[in-house]
Amino acid sequence: MNARKHFAIPPDERVRLAEIDPGDTGSFTAEADAHQATHDALAAIADLQYRLYAEHRHALLIVLQAMDAGGKDGTIRHVFGALSPLSAYAHAFKEPTPEEAAHDFLWRVHKVTPGHGEIAIFNRSHYEDVLVVRVHDLVPEKVWSKRYARINAFEKTLVRGNTTILKFFLHISRDEQLRRFAQRLDDPAHQWKISESDYTERAYWDDYMRAYEAVLEKTSTARAPWYVIPADRKWFRNWAVAQIVAETLRTIDPKTRAPSVDIEEIRAKYHEVERSEHGA
Repeated sequence: MNARKHFAIPPDERVRLAEIDPGDTGSFTAEADAHQATHDALAAIADLQYRLYAEHRHALLIVLQAMDAGGKDGTIRHVFGALSPLSAYAHAFKEPTPEEAAHDFLWRVHKVTPGHGEIAIFNRSHYEDVLVVRVHDLVPEKVWSKRYARINAFEKTLVRGNTTILKFFLHISRDEQLRRFAQRLDDPAHQWKISESDYTERAYWDDYMRAYEAVLEKTSTARAPWYVIPADRKWFRNWAVAQIVAETLRTIDPKTRAPSVDIEEIRAKYHEVERSEHGA
């Protein structure tokens, strides 16, 4: 399966999330079948990250959006956990601070985008400003409705600066979300994630689906595509995201830089030191 092609939302395409099965597992019939493919993709990502860092010409921005319990944290842990922190980082977007709220909605986003050689993973993102603000009527429609075009322009600016953008909507079902809430209740190690908003937000499920559909339709572009990832099965979610990231990095095809010194001259100095210190 060509994951990039299969899960991508083409620009300007009508999207109905109810028609996309959150429990889809593609051609895999069992979790074990995906393990080797996921392992291979993660190994490729680690190698390509090193080359991306060494070349220092391109950056990669990965955006994760999902409903509560949709798997953003799990994806970061299982797919991106093996990345070197030397050139990769995750940034979680919470409710804006007073300082952030006093600026344009993109202000807090632009300053944490990746530099050349870096991979950044956004846990939630600038898209909250056309999702939660729309669902809860936090700003007038005449304000948030203009943000789609501003987001597209912002992402176009990043791409022109050699940043590749991948945007993932981790698509889970209502039943799966409730099942994960139950797991949290029964697992002391995960109870810290529980909040009252988990349940109050469920009442807005249909509103969120309409808001996400608008996001996918209006902001999936050739330069910054959205991918809808069936995420009821965590192992399939991990495979799909890892596969798309690996395929994208292969397309970037970063190369390690040529040395900035004369290698033969340095080799001669090495042998000189080796002889003086070891009498060779």
